Amino acid sequence: MAILQGKGVSGGIAVGRLEFFVRSYFAAERETIKDADAELIRFETARKTAEEQLDQLSAMTVGRLGKENAELFNVHKMMLKDEDFLDSVTGIISEEKLCAEYAVVETGKRFSNDFAEMDDDYMKERAADVLDVAGRVLSILNGGQQNVSQNREPVILASDDFSPSETAQFDRSTVLGLATRQGSGNSHTAIFARTMGIPAVIGLGASLAPDLAHTPAALDGDTGQLYTDPKPAVLSELKKKQAKLQVEIQSLERFRGKPTETKSGRAVRLFANIGSVADADAAVLGDAEGIGLFRSEFLYLERGDYPDEQIQYEAYRRTLEKMKGKQVIIRTLDIGADKQAAYFKLPAEENPALGFRAIRICLARPEVFKTQLRAIYRASLYGNAAIMFPLINSVHDIRRAKKIVEEVRRDLDAEQTAFDRSVPIGIMIETPAAAIISDLLAREVDFFSIGTNDLTQYTLAVDRQNESIQGYCDIHHEAILRLIRMTVENARKAGIPAGICGSLAADPALTQTFVEMGVDELSVVPSAVLRIRRTIAEME
Repeated sequence: MAILQGKGVSGGIAVGRLEFFVRSYFAAERETIKDADAELIRFETARKTAEEQLDQLSAMTVGRLGKENAELFNVHKMMLKDEDFLDSVTGIISEEKLCAEYAVVETGKRFSNDFAEMDDDYMKERAADVLDVAGRVLSILNGGQQNVSQNREPVILASDDFSPSETAQFDRSTVLGLATRQGSGNSHTAIFARTMGIPAVIGLGASLAPDLAHTPAALDGDTGQLYTDPKPAVLSELKKKQAKLQVEIQSLERFRGKPTETKSGRAVRLFANIGSVADADAAVLGDAEGIGLFRSEFLYLERGDYPDEQIQYEAYRRTLEKMKGKQVIIRTLDIGADKQAAYFKLPAEENPALGFRAIRICLARPEVFKTQLRAIYRASLYGNAAIMFPLINSVHDIRRAKKIVEEVRRDLDAEQTAFDRSVPIGIMIETPAAAIISDLLAREVDFFSIGTNDLTQYTLAVDRQNESIQGYCDIHHEAILRLIRMTVENARKAGIPAGICGSLAADPALTQTFVEMGVDELSVVPSAVLRIRRTIAEME
């Protein structure tokens, strides 16, 4: 027996034969052509066929995984129309006189590498989407069809990685589990696996070797372990765990659609944190009551230049529509520190976490701030939007930000552009300074949201990016809890709600503490919603 260690991204146990997924190799010969026009027609025909396939795949996914998850394939269609992508492919064909297959492969690899090298996790995940789209076009050019129905009997399926379109087509009755050498825990593939209830482990590396094909195996999607030729005693323990997990899942499902409240009737709003439009799908699947933190910076990190108003408007509108009237709190731009976009041309800083970032950038570059605010207000007609400013430390900063908001509202009125005039404005409490003067800040805004990740970092003087000092990062430190309690009490006195959107919100060891403090809202990762709802429901 051997134990391979990876990262579990979809919980559960799978026991069965290990088989490797076979697909067409993503490569093409560098063949010269004589008739570039004819080759361009070949490419365009393949591109249109790919669009038709994506329409069919989207329709199938709606039935299996819901409309929200099917939205991904509309994004893939958009990639097929992307001007930069098309210019690259047609340029290689027309100018270099090379075949369409080679042009598609080279463009796919280049664009995928660009995404993979980005610092933002969301953008890194788009690398797989680009390869998925390019692979589809390549398959069509080669005369093939993308068909993932390879196995007639249940197996644990292994590969370097799986594309979203492949995962969406897997038959749950024949795919017991997924194991990959590479992959990302927040990719659409991982989300689809969780949606379909397929246990999955990623990041097994070279240890997941082809010579393991056909061997008996067991996979633990919680611990991230893959057992090959497991001993009877190991199998017995895993099967016991599998039965226990099933009971746990069924137990949590009892709380789906139920109000989040204690036995005594104390209600708490249970929201989800998201980092992209696509993440709203996971929030809906997780049964979140709203979005407590929409990290809008993904719109800036995913491209090489400032996103214009229309791009941002579409993203906010789509998210609001997905949430169907549930509140969506959009945090304004939080670039800087560990989140860098080269085109912002931010100055090099010795201590960027304490430097030019978040609201400081917005106030210094009002044209960037106004573009985002205009997009949010325009999109506000399509749902229940709220605006939240990050890293506020003073009443002065709030008033400066609100002044810009008023300028935007006046401009929209002058243009006769409709928007929701009741959009609440709140701030994040992320520093000890903000918590200490929260009584003053509360007079200026409609709500608080406590960002415990930065609050912990700034309170304990521990850089959360520095692994060598993580032993000093006591997330349950009394100083942090006192600052949270002070903030909540000042919010209550001012008659505004106070929520928590940092990682502590999903810590079950603190749930009762937060409820007893009077916290009005907890915003957690989508997968934690039902678990925290159960914890609250069991409280007196």
